[in-house]
Amino acid sequence: MILTNGDEQPNGLDIWIYKASRGINRGNSILAATQTARQKGKSHLLILENDESYTADDLQKIFSHVQKFPDAIISGKRNFINTNESWSHHSWRQLSNFWFRLQTKQALKDSTCSLRVYPIYIFNHLKLYQKGLSFEVEVLVKSSWANIALKEVELGQYYRSPHHRGNFIKRLLQVFYITILNLHYTMRSITPIPHRTIVRPKEYGENISLRPLQSLKALLTENKSPKQLAAAGGLGVFLGTLPLIGLHTMLILFTSNFFRLNKVAAISASQLCMPPIVPALCIEAGYYIRHGTFLTEISLETIGYQAFERLFEWFIGSLVLAPLFSIIIGFAIYLTAKLIKSKKRQIA
Repeated sequence: MILTNGDEQPNGLDIWIYKASRGINRGNSILAATQTARQKGKSHLLILENDESYTADDLQKIFSHVQKFPDAIISGKRNFINTNESWSHHSWRQLSNFWFRLQTKQALKDSTCSLRVYPIYIFNHLKLYQKGLSFEVEVLVKSSWANIALKEVELGQYYRSPHHRGNFIKRLLQVFYITILNLHYTMRSITPIPHRTIVRPKEYGENISLRPLQSLKALLTENKSPKQLAAAGGLGVFLGTLPLIGLHTMLILFTSNFFRLNKVAAISASQLCMPPIVPALCIEAGYYIRHGTFLTEISLETIGYQAFERLFEWFIGSLVLAPLFSIIIGFAIYLTAKLIKSKKRQIA
């Protein structure tokens, strides 16, 4: 189905259609289209690629989702079955999906699809700085942080017209820049500074507290799922037991963010693994696995000169104790949260 800029849509939807190119001014052109759509009283902006073609059924699915979810960003999910998708394109698409989930805790199956409908109102609230090909990466990530709903629509067979791919060096620089931008957004996603929000969040307590153990106690009394808290606590203890010296907090934040678990619960539970008790138990377990006896001598020789051996034994022991500790702590958190919630129901 071929559409041109400003085409009318079925069902009387207030959607302004804009066919964008993949040039370096893509972001500027989309923002200009947003201004045009706003001036014409449109409520949504539909982005199409100049070199892509979609069927009437695909567009009808998109329009139906806009009617059903008028405040959400509607994005297509292309069907690559029986399509000669290049290895580089497939890898980039999967990597983009991974970055997006790591940054937002939301999973999209085709985050690089250009067929997308934006509600115009989001551009009135988001601070957007990207002007080129990275513009839509910025809009998607910041919209998710702002609690804007994201909906994917299954499309039919994907088709793309042949076109000139441009200079290899330019494309390589674009990939490098977008990778750096994704790293920036990933680091920003785990900082305790609140994101700019448009829709009021349904859950609270996601910010990192200066007193994590008190935060965990408070989380147990909030309206949160015991299973989610238990999974977050178990993850925090598992990673906290491993000898990831200087990296515990960052890895826990990344991992809990990726699996959509409560970061405060994970960080709080990991504090139970602080030295000296848990590392000492891991070292003893690792020493026993290596030598068949426990380490009973604590001296400059065994702790100082043999530090690398103790670190190796810590790693070996943690492989045994980390799963055990995570199950025990996770189960304890689950029972505690379940008990607290049942008492609250009885009081209510």
